[in-house]
Amino acid sequence: MTSSNIPESNVDVLVVGAGPAGVFLSLALARAGVSVRVIDKRAAKVAAGQADGIQPRTLEVLQSYGLTKHLIDQGNQMHMAAFYNPGPDGGIKRTGRAPDVTAPSARFPFEITLHQGAIEKIFRDAMKEHGLEVDQPMIPISLEISDDEAELSSSTSYPVKVVLRRLDAEAPPHPSFNGDDPEGATEIVHAKYAVGADGAHSWVRKTLGITMDGESTSYVWGVVDTIPETDFPDIRNRCAIHSTNGSCMVIPREGDTVRLYVQMSEVEVGQEKRLDKSTMGPEKVMDVARASLHPYTISFPNEIQWWTVYIIGQRVASRFSVKNRAFIVGDACHTHSPKAGQGMNASMNDSHNLAWKLVHVLRGWADPSLLRTYEFERRKFAQDLIDFDKKFAALFSGKPRTEENQDGVSHEDFLEAFQTFGGFTSGIGIHYQPSNIVKTSNQALASNLVIGQRLPPQIVLRMADFRPFELQDVIPSDTRFKILIFAGDTRDAAQRARLQALADGLDGPEGFLRRYTPQDGKLDAVFDLVTISHLKEEFTNFIDVPARLRFHWSKVFTDDVSLCGKLGGKVYSSYGISPERGALVVCRPDGYVGMVAALDDFAAVGEYFATFMRAQ
Repeated sequence: MTSSNIPESNVDVLVVGAGPAGVFLSLALARAGVSVRVIDKRAAKVAAGQADGIQPRTLEVLQSYGLTKHLIDQGNQMHMAAFYNPGPDGGIKRTGRAPDVTAPSARFPFEITLHQGAIEKIFRDAMKEHGLEVDQPMIPISLEISDDEAELSSSTSYPVKVVLRRLDAEAPPHPSFNGDDPEGATEIVHAKYAVGADGAHSWVRKTLGITMDGESTSYVWGVVDTIPETDFPDIRNRCAIHSTNGSCMVIPREGDTVRLYVQMSEVEVGQEKRLDKSTMGPEKVMDVARASLHPYTISFPNEIQWWTVYIIGQRVASRFSVKNRAFIVGDACHTHSPKAGQGMNASMNDSHNLAWKLVHVLRGWADPSLLRTYEFERRKFAQDLIDFDKKFAALFSGKPRTEENQDGVSHEDFLEAFQTFGGFTSGIGIHYQPSNIVKTSNQALASNLVIGQRLPPQIVLRMADFRPFELQDVIPSDTRFKILIFAGDTRDAAQRARLQALADGLDGPEGFLRRYTPQDGKLDAVFDLVTISHLKEEFTNFIDVPARLRFHWSKVFTDDVSLCGKLGGKVYSSYGISPERGALVVCRPDGYVGMVAALDDFAAVGEYFATFMRAQ
């Protein structure tokens, strides 16, 4: 094969890296019908170890994709956290316990632990249902983005050119395309968009010239996954242990497996802040664990499933995108300690944020400027994450307070930080700042529903058959905006008039429903309308809701208690919405509240969409 015959192909999105961020993004795009290709340099999927914790907000997100059940079936649930500090005899003693999740509105009030390979397999299996598999082992060897403004602004162009090299081919790479390539090892991909999900040492990030801002600490930690034998009473709870020998964290995993994070205080870190792993092994990590858990005993008679030693680094990429055509997600754009279980969760939520925006732009529904909000929202989160991690890592790695060290970390200090940051570490409290997709002007109309945060879980009753539903399940991540119509008491004449005015406005040619829905598409292609009244069951009748406000009988609900008397009846009060006036709540495709408006102010909703949507 000559250089002129090197195969070339077009794809909407090329994803480089098939870790959690890469497979999440690939699945989300494939489900939406996007042409996507995902490559990875590994010859096979992860078999053990690496990231292992799924936080409550990530569970909500994955529930929206129908994947949480697999995690619950396969993983371990962490409900309790235990805290140990130096005791009077030189060993450790338990000084307290607390819920592992300190976010009151969490739908799943626990973390799930499962090794990264199993988590990736859940995504890969789901990808196969959409005809997508990871292409591996494959690496990119060059990436170019066109400088042509016309090409960059075109919705039909493929301005990103990536040369790929298959690693299991025998022929040498030919990035300059000189000579033959008999094994077909090299190919050229032309993409509308490229995404680097290729980890902390991201080739994509480096090729794009994006720097990582931050520094490495002097904290060295070792990690071991195994099935230990021990008399430690909290081995099946998450544990934060401060001992005079160093700090340790216990993370129970699937089956009988346990992960131990152990502070390697005797390991010297040079000026370069690099570790020579060849000089240490899992035995050294286990020796420190034995000393840290004294007076309890722990032994390691079983196979070491995975181990590593690392220096805590805290960095954020200077940019998350280039020319609005190439993006980075996950560890490629932020690195930090694993102690608060944020790495994989932050990575997958990067993908969750980017996916729907790519889909809307690729479909021509939204202006490409929408993609700029990815960096605006996720880089702010990443910086907040690093700021938190600096405090948390210092508390965790600091010397404990003892009679001889009164300046050390006390149990009270650590517990306060653990509980104070609970909303952040769980992902529940992530708050996106005002932008053209986060409009906070009418916050008072839903005083307890924070614009810029995810829609909290609540139970509603479907009006047609009184079946209870979790409202988060009514607004899945299917790329559509959800318009929640809080209709109030529809028996009231004034309220019915407002609803009819809303229906008439939506049906009009200038209403946002028709303005931004493709002419040849279904009326619910871009927007899904969900109506929630405030009526007792004896007064409900779903056909009383104007036809335009109920695309289907299954989209009309009421805020009442279920027939068993235990579920529901709290939506209006929990969200701070007046039953007399009602409200319109716009939820973005990722489940975050984008804006709130008065029930009859559909024009304000239209103005919101006009800032980033394209008229159809």
